[in-house]
Amino acid sequence: MTLASTAIALLLGLAGSLAQAQDAPQLGLPRLTLQAGMYQIDAQVAITPEQRQIGLMHRAEMPQHEGMLFVFEQPTQQCFWMKNTLLPLSAAFVADDGTIVNMADMQPQTTESHCSARPVRFVLEMNQGWFAKKAIKAGTKLAGAPFKASKQAP
Repeated sequence: MTLASTAIALLLGLAGSLAQAQDAPQLGLPRLTLQAGMYQIDAQVAITPEQRQIGLMHRAEMPQHEGMLFVFEQPTQQCFWMKNTLLPLSAAFVADDGTIVNMADMQPQTTESHCSARPVRFVLEMNQGWFAKKAIKAGTKLAGAPFKASKQAP
């Protein structure tokens, strides 16, 4: 088992052991800290298919320093849409080493698809405009446990 798959397995175990609140299922998700330059992000982690499907749907607000990291089993083209999502969000499509491949601003309650420019395993959603306000663009490297584990994989 590679270090990356071990890290994913640990995150899956953590996700499976936490109970989800019925009204806001995202509140029971595990969290981790990511770095974007000098900025810290408190990210909820959506690992299972059910967690990823729910994402940030039905949330009325989210603090500015928080986001959601979607973790997939392997890099593929990821496409996101915003049906039943009340918040305007920006999505960063992130490579295994933490490099932002491309970004998309997404409008609430729409079915327009926003896709990664190439296969990725991670997608980080933040409040719309957060990345722009911090001058974080495609090519910026994020830091945190999921990306460290991925970098060391053979």
